[in-house]
Amino acid sequence: MIQATTPRSPATVDAFPSGGQRGDGWRARLELGFVPGPGRTVLRHRRHYGPLRVQRTFHPEGDPCHSYLLHPPGGVVGGDTIEIDVSTAAGAHALLTTPAAGKFYRSAGDTACQRQHFRVGDGAALEWLPALNILHAGARAALHSRFDIAPGGRLLAWDLLGLGRPGSGDHFERGSCDLALEVDVGERSLLRERLRLEGGETLLQAPWGLQGRHYLATLIAAPGTSAMLDALRDQAAGERPDPVMGCTLLRRGTIADAQEGGLLVCRWLAHSGEALWEAMIRAWFLLRPLVMGRPASAPRIWAT
Repeated sequence: MIQATTPRSPATVDAFPSGGQRGDGWRARLELGFVPGPGRTVLRHRRHYGPLRVQRTFHPEGDPCHSYLLHPPGGVVGGDTIEIDVSTAAGAHALLTTPAAGKFYRSAGDTACQRQHFRVGDGAALEWLPALNILHAGARAALHSRFDIAPGGRLLAWDLLGLGRPGSGDHFERGSCDLALEVDVGERSLLRERLRLEGGETLLQAPWGLQGRHYLATLIAAPGTSAMLDALRDQAAGERPDPVMGCTLLRRGTIADAQEGGLLVCRWLAHSGEALWEAMIRAWFLLRPLVMGRPASAPRIWAT
């Protein structure tokens, strides 16, 4: 996917052919390829189809390339498909975020699909830090993410989901969401999970389920260590009763492998979208120096 051009040349920008609207909904696809350039990471490959873009990149902290993903329609309806494909080559460091919450609206029956595939090369670093996705009552969504990490790659990524809008009386009494997450490190599969949520079902309120909390998040970090696990648990202890957090460390093989670096997987449940977002920011500030080896430098869009 990453084109073999010199670091000094501008990013390759291609458009997929023929518009982007189909009879059964919008199709949007975005491919991004980051490579090391002279003194900083550059966006070398950019190809889009339909309403999904990156307008420009920023370098507020030197090497890492900050990019903001834009979806101009502002919402997703049944039948729409969004595909995101991101590669970071060896030596590159990319941080991607979104300027506003994603919104999945009520569907007449079709499912809205969002598929994401991220590749992290040996010696590369990727931070995927999008805003919250909100599912309105009646929405039907399938949200699937896959991460392929080379043994020497570094990753910090999260996914935040809001079911309905409780403050406006939308408690997601109907609708559905199919969540899937896959993480491979080298040739080893470390995480395969799938969660199916149905509006109004017992799982949303049960003590063994979402406990009446309408906001949930997952954060993954690689390489993760037991020291990171302990630090996150200590931090979360001061955040209760909302949000609540659980965290585990998946080892690549032996216990020694886990001590050197496995996959850190953390979950949050919250009553408030704002409380969830603030907890995630605190976790990122804690983990970024440990995973990426540099202090946290928040994207400017988060302050707007």
